[in-house]
Amino acid sequence: MDFIMQGVGYFHKGGFVMYILLLCSIFVISIAIERVFYFSKADSGRKFADNFYRLMVNNKIEEAKKLAAQTKGDLAMLLHSGMTRTDNNFNIAAFFEIQSGISLAKFRSRLYYLNVIVTMAPLLGLLGTISGMISAFSIFNVQEGQAHAITGGVGEALIATAMGLCVAVVSLIIHAYFTQRVDNIVTDMEQSFSLVEAYRNRGDSDASA
Repeated sequence: MDFIMQGVGYFHKGGFVMYILLLCSIFVISIAIERVFYFSKADSGRKFADNFYRLMVNNKIEEAKKLAAQTKGDLAMLLHSGMTRTDNNFNIAAFFEIQSGISLAKFRSRLYYLNVIVTMAPLLGLLGTISGMISAFSIFNVQEGQAHAITGGVGEALIATAMGLCVAVVSLIIHAYFTQRVDNIVTDMEQSFSLVEAYRNRGDSDASA
């Protein structure tokens, strides 16, 4: 309980910037929670991509179609749609390019805001520190206990910088995690799409022969 009260005390000493940083931290956590739920629904997963790859290279096409049909997520849905289309005029490369672009845009949604907060939070903390130091050094007219008052004011001002750095670090970690997941999804999409395109092209060649 004392630790909580001490934390609240430090928060108030940090100045008005602390409230902005608090809102930033709430915003970061909200984005993280929303992205976790979205990725859990829309990401087919690396395990699916690996299993799909093994089935395709072993020419187990029907099993690969069945796997895509039974797996949730954007990649599985796109693969199943591309493999089950039978019309000859269907341009599968264009289909994959357009639909994957839409899917990846949704995966990257809101990650930009995390990047902004990574840059903005330390600057807000620095602003709070400078504001606090200006207040601390404005007491030169105090004769008794002047040095203690100044050093105490500077110490309180540094709380804003510490808070800003903490928010930036948390935001950076979350941003890096989801960026890496998006990169993995891009790799899985490119690998899986190339296999399906090769399969479709092979089928078209056989049909024309």
